[in-house]
Formats: sequence, structure tokens, C-alpha cells
Amino acid sequence: MAFLQANVYSNILEMEVMLNVILPQKTKKSFGTDSLGATTDVPVLYLLHGMNGNHSVWQRRTSIERYVTDKGWAVIMPSTDLGWYTDTTYDMNYWTFVSEELPEICHELFPQLTTKREKTFAVGLSMGGYGALKLGLRKPEKFAAVASLSGALALAESIESLLEIRNKTYWEGIFGPLDRIKSSENDLIYQIEQLDPKIAPRVFVTCGTEDPLYPASTYAVKKMKQRAFDVTFEDGPGAHDWIFWDHWIQRVLEWLED
Repeated sequence: MAFLQANVYSNILEMEVMLNVILPQKTKKSFGTDSLGATTDVPVLYLLHGMNGNHSVWQRRTSIERYVTDKGWAVIMPSTDLGWYTDTTYDMNYWTFVSEELPEICHELFPQLTTKREKTFAVGLSMGGYGALKLGLRKPEKFAAVASLSGALALAESIESLLEIRNKTYWEGIFGPLDRIKSSENDLIYQIEQLDPKIAPRVFVTCGTEDPLYPASTYAVKKMKQRAFDVTFEDGPGAHDWIFWDHWIQRVLEWLED
């Protein structure tokens, strides 16, 4: 595998953005780390960070590069600051960046990446779990499967919990008036209710049973099952931490290959 660190310019955000990228590279080594390589139609996984992370955190806190070595996938890890994968009220359009511009940039710089829906995936943790599911629900034509690890999947139902994390000014900077999140483009539960399950991607949701966001994950899964989404829910002991995420990203990668 090749590991690249890139500074790219976003016309949408009007700023430099950092990306970490894992690309397949055909190698033969003497230490059991041979890897597959491909020059065309490489499956691509967009791997999204949470509130306390950035483009580097998956690489630093997990063994993601080792986990994908034998899969022949590209992994795109962008930095999206604290923007919640949303077009904010303060004119920083992180949703447009991650859902439209980022794939265009990646295909320009790495033309070996696939353009096929069936080989394109999004996965994230916490805020990134929200972002990954949002990509699947609002861009179902682009993603075959998405996964949330400990995601904040029910924002409109947990306003008080949001205010325990950051103050009201911050959240209104992201979403606008908090009483307007419900039934908006940023409300995942509403998006679940609106999307035709026949065109939805496969969804995987996991959360630790000791995680404060566990009820949000189970609630979103319940809503998806009621509408006959192709959704898989698995849980286990764990909190909102990297011990849980490093373990479960391995299960998510297995699920993506099913």
C-alpha cells in the first residue's frame, strides 16, 4: 500500500484542505506485508472523522492501513473541521465539499479510483457516523453501502444532549435555529422517512452499549427497519473511544465485502 498526505485546494470552502489517502500498490516484501495493486476501477472508501479528530486520526488511532492491505481499496480520509458535514450558516459549505467536490478532486488526482456506485462506500465515527449516513441517505445514487460507528444519528431528538457538548451559538452556527433541525435536510430520521428503501444503500450501524449515543443508534435502526431498509445493527461492550472503533472498523470492512 501507498500512504499519501495531501494538501488540496477546495473551491467550495476557499481554503486548503488536508487529506490522508491510502492507495493500493502492488508490493512484494519478505515480512508478510505483500499487498494487491490495481491501476483501474479501484474501490474507494471515504472514511470520516469525529468532532475531536481530523484527516490524520484514523491513521494514528487504528491500524486502518493494515486492515485494507489485502482488499485492494483506496481509503480517503479528509479533514472537515467541526463542520458536521453540513452547509453551515456561516458560509462554510462542508456538505457540498464532502458530497460533491471531494470526489471530483479525488478522481482528478487519482484517476484509478472507481466511478461505480457498487464500489463506493462511506464510513465514519461519531460526527463522521452522522456524515457517512447522511451521504448514503442524500446521495444514494453514489454509495452502495455506508456505516456508522457510534454515530450521532438522531440530532433533532437530542437537542439537550448537544448543548451539553457545545454551546447554543456553536450549534446554531452549524444548523441554524435548533428547533428547525427536525424535518430538515440535516435530520437523518427525516431523511430515512423520505428516502425510497429500494434505492437506499446498504447500512451498517454499530455502537457500544456503554456509549451515550447508543439510544440514537438504536432509534435510527428502528426507523430504518420500519421502512424495510437493508440495515445491519451490531453492538457490544464499549464506550465512545478508540478501543471500540479500532475493533469495529475491522467488522465493518468485513461487512462491506459481503
